[in-house]
Parts: sequence; structure tokens; C-alpha cells
Amino acid sequence: MKKTLAIILALCLGASMLAACGGSGSSAPASASVAGSTGSSAPEAKPVEIRVVTSYGGDDGNRANYEEAVAGYEAATGNTVVDESATSNEQWKAQVKADFQTGSEPDVLFFFTGTDASEFIKNGKVVSIEEIRKEYPDYASNMLDAAMPLSFVDAKAYAVPSSGYWEGMFVNKTVLADCGLEVPGPDTTWDEFMEMCETIKSKGYTPIACSLQEVPHYWFEFCILNQGDVAKHAEVPASGADEAGQRWVAGLNTLKEMYEKGYFPANTLTAGDADTFQMMADNKAAFAIDGSWKVGWFTGSEDAAGNVENIDDYTVTYVPGSGSRKATDIVGGISMGYYITEKAWSDPEKRDAAVQFVEYMTTDDMVNKFAGGAPTALKSGLPEAADTDSLHAAAVTMFNGKTGMASAVQDALNQTARGVLFASVKDVVTGTLAPEEAIETALATPLADS
Repeated sequence: MKKTLAIILALCLGASMLAACGGSGSSAPASASVAGSTGSSAPEAKPVEIRVVTSYGGDDGNRANYEEAVAGYEAATGNTVVDESATSNEQWKAQVKADFQTGSEPDVLFFFTGTDASEFIKNGKVVSIEEIRKEYPDYASNMLDAAMPLSFVDAKAYAVPSSGYWEGMFVNKTVLADCGLEVPGPDTTWDEFMEMCETIKSKGYTPIACSLQEVPHYWFEFCILNQGDVAKHAEVPASGADEAGQRWVAGLNTLKEMYEKGYFPANTLTAGDADTFQMMADNKAAFAIDGSWKVGWFTGSEDAAGNVENIDDYTVTYVPGSGSRKATDIVGGISMGYYITEKAWSDPEKRDAAVQFVEYMTTDDMVNKFAGGAPTALKSGLPEAADTDSLHAAAVTMFNGKTGMASAVQDALNQTARGVLFASVKDVVTGTLAPEEAIETALATPLADS
């Protein structure tokens, strides 16, 4: 099963940026596909209004694609979508959970599939794919069942995956060229990378664009992965003293060393992610770790311009490795999907509309459009290739050249534990909190939401 999934993920990479979404999905027009999705001969239902929450808000690279898709669904069905999407961060996750706790949950939710979803799954707030298929046998039939993310609560699939993710290192080639440096490659070691950062700093640039205040987790993941390998990366320590805990301590100490050497922005402890990442576009910083979704921030979409003047001045590559971890061992997987809530499912007027919305958003063509060079769970594999930009091409090369892939270990922590851990990073790097203490405090919270 794992081998099959790995092949599908590799084949599906680079499926985005297809002209007019010309993937390998159905050739029927969207309206025909949606109208026939219920498989029912009953009279056409009256248009209804559904509430939808996704992470496609703010400056998300797929925001324009999402707005276009919602408009297409509304035109095809006559239904209306009340869009309450926002930027994906810890505040957004907390708000989603609070809405479920107060009975204000949406009808359809695009959300994470790890422990973040455990609370509303445990409380029966969302409907399993198995249950939905009793009424709609073809629901998510274009997806590999083996690739469906399973709940930590009952090992059932609840979310229809849209696309997965990889994490890699985006590079400003203009800054590197001015420093007389080459783009790090599959054989670049961590020590060599640190030397590059020192050279970049000496030339007056910021080596790494990162907000340790808001998004320390990307560098956290790779600093820990560099202490072990992909097989052990998802292990959560019981304390700061066991084997996994020692890897976490070493990883946090690596972050501290990088901070002390001045490789992060001067305002890394106070600025937000948007401000620090903008340093890449402004030719003030050389490197930034982020996910596959960030490709859209650089390139833009059919309806929105990207955030950089010349896409060829940027690329994405492997995060340099250390110890037994090769640089080509990456962090990635499938971590988000569309849920239908019990509230919508139990409403006869909204059930069809909610199912139709998820089916519309997860057709082969639509998934490929949103993928942005990320893995998917589609059975159809790679659509016919289309011309693409250099950044997407680099993403394809990077992903296809990987030697291993580990899921993000932060996904094994619940929101509280994760929030405590990452909030402590500022104190760890400034030396006011020992890494061991930061880990112990975070692990004092349960590993599954109750």
C-alpha cells in the first residue's frame, strides 16, 4: 500500500497550472457533473444556502482559484455559498474548533486530517466517507482509498483529500548570485549551508526569511529531521530525556545557534510571517522554508499576479541535511481535506448541496488545479503535461528526486501542545528557557484532544 501511494504521489506532482484545468478528469461540463452527482431520479431540489469554511483566505496562493470554483459551483447548481474562509494559522484552527463546540460549525469544512480533527470526530460532528457512500455510492470514487487519511479516533476516513503537501526551501537566486554562491543541491550538507549563511550575512543580506514569532515550525521540522531520519521523525517523545526527546532538544538548540549567529531577520521575534517572507520578494533574504502551497504566492494565478517581478529569479530546493538524513529526505504527505458536518448531513435541504460541493471541489481537474505541485490521492495519476514556469518545474524535480518522505511531526501534537511548544521557541533561542523545559511543558498536555 505504501509503495502504491508513493507512486501515485510522485506521478501527481506538477499537475497544477494546467491550461483551463485540462486534466484527466471527466470531460462533462461542470454543471452536468454536479447535477448528476446524487445519482437520484428525484425532482430537482430547490436552491439552498450552505456555509463553507476553508483555509483559502487572506493571501493564500489558491484564493483566486477558490473564488472561481465557488462561482462555478453556484452557477452549476443555483445554490449559494456563504464563504467564511480565513488564513490557516493557530488562531483559525482555534476558531474552527470553537464553532464546533458552540454549535456554529459550517456545513462543509476544509480542514486538517491529523489530531486537529479528533475532537469533532470524537463528538460525532462530521460524517464518515463510509456513511456518505451508503447514500452516494460514487462519493470520492476518483480517490485512492489507500491514500485516504484516517482518523486517529477510529481509523475511519472522514475527509476527501484535495491535495497533499511538501515542504522545501525557497531560494532567492539574485541574492545568492550577488554573494557568489550557488543554489544548494541534493548533496549540500548542513555545515556547508551554515557557511553559506555566514557569507550571505557578511554581504549585508538576511540569510533566512522566517518569523520565529509566528511560523517557527518549518525550521523546527527540518532541524529535528536532521537529528534522525524519516523512519523516526514522527515519533513524539515522552520526555526531553528519551531518544526522541533528545532529537527535539538538539533540533531546538540548532535553531538557537542559528538565531545567535544572526541568520534570521532582526525582527524575527516580533514580526509576522507575511512581513518576513516579503523579504524574499524584496531581495533582502536568501532562503525560506515553506510548503508547496507557497508556490502560488510567487507565481500568482490566472486572475492574480504573483508577488515577485521575475519568477526565474527564484527556485525551490532541498533543505540541506546532516547526520544520517540526506538532503533529499523531505517532509510531506496529505494532511487536509473536505468534511461534511453532521449538521448539514441531517438537514434534508442541505445534504445534496453539501455533497455536490465536495464533489465539485474534488474532481480530477479541480484537484489538479489547486495542487500547485503537491501530491494528490487521485486514481488518475498525472494528467497530460503542460508548459509551466521554472518554479513549478523545480518543484517537480525536487519532489521526484526525493529519497524519503516523513510526515510533519507537529501533526502528532494537539493544538494545545503544539501552541505551547512553538510559543516557547522565542524563549529557547534567546536563552531564557531550556529546550528540555520547553518540551516537558508542551508534553504535559494530552496528545489527543479530549
